[in-house]
Amino acid sequence: MLHSGTTKTPVYVAERLNSEQVADAQDEERTNRFFADARLPQAERAELDDYKSSGYDRGHMAPAGDMPNATAMAQSFSLANMVPQAPQNNRKSWAGIEKATRKYVLRAKGDVYVITGPVFGAAAPTTIGPDQVWVPQYLFKLVYDSTNHRAWAHWIENSDSARSGQPITYRELVNRTGVEFLPGVPIAE
Repeated sequence: MLHSGTTKTPVYVAERLNSEQVADAQDEERTNRFFADARLPQAERAELDDYKSSGYDRGHMAPAGDMPNATAMAQSFSLANMVPQAPQNNRKSWAGIEKATRKYVLRAKGDVYVITGPVFGAAAPTTIGPDQVWVPQYLFKLVYDSTNHRAWAHWIENSDSARSGQPITYRELVNRTGVEFLPGVPIAE
C-alpha cells in the first residue's frame, strides 16, 4: 500500500492473488472492525470520526473478500485501506467489480496482480470529517494476469448512480491517471 498523508487515503493498494488464496478467503468471516492505523502519524491518517455521519461508506481498496485468514481480514479494516465511497457504489457496482475480479482469479492459472486506488479531480477536493479526508471522484481496479500478460482496468465514478461498464485497457488507465503502474511489464492488449 502507498498511503498519502495529504488525502489521508491510499494512493493505491497492490495485491498478488491466486486461485488457492481466493478459495481460502471464501470461508473467512468478515470482522467489520474498522480502525485508524496507528502506524501512520496522527496528522496524516483518517480517524473513525471522519466517516461518522459523513454520508460515505468506508470503501475498501483491498477488499475484505480477498483475505484468506483472520490476520489479513483484520488488517483489511485499517482506515489506511479505505476511501470515502458513495454507499450504493460501494455496496452494488463496486462490490460487483470485486466479485468479478475474484471470479477471474479463481479461473486463472497463476498469480494475478490487482492494483486498486482512488482518483481525485483537478478542482479543490470534497472532504469529510475533522481531518478532511479527500473524497475521490473515480475509483479504478487494474487486473494483470502474469501467466498470459493480459491487463485491463475497471473505472467507475464515485457516485451512487454510477454503474460499472466495460473494462478499459491498461493504456487507457495510464492515460487517465498519468501513472505507469506496470513499467517494463509485457502487456498483451
